[in-house]
Amino acid sequence: MALGLRSRAFWVLCLVGIIAMGILSRVVHTGSLILDKYLGDALYAAMVYAVLRLLWRPAVVAASTIVVMTVIELFQLTMISARMLGSEYLIARICARLMGTEFSFLDLLAYGVGIGCIYLADSSRAGWSWKHTI
Repeated sequence: MALGLRSRAFWVLCLVGIIAMGILSRVVHTGSLILDKYLGDALYAAMVYAVLRLLWRPAVVAASTIVVMTVIELFQLTMISARMLGSEYLIARICARLMGTEFSFLDLLAYGVGIGCIYLADSSRAGWSWKHTI
């Protein structure tokens, strides 16, 4: 079976890999701010790209991901997610952690790097495929 960049199976596998790397980036500490903090942010944006890529073509997904990540970051200025951390409900605290609680322009930059990297890989290798049996 060919597993190309345009297949849903590829993007699901990519999503699983990105999530695994994102969790590792938060659990394993190297002492480097770039790896410990901003790699996770870039992977977070790449994860959103991969989810949206299951639905749309690359150019639409890249622009949509930029909008989604910017809205999430700007939402942090409302301090709603920060207040959610103090909630008695576990789901509210989990959502607060996923959305983030502090606005940062550097986070926006990391999101841009993550989106740019995955978009370049997606658009430049659109015809590429893995040949193997699943």
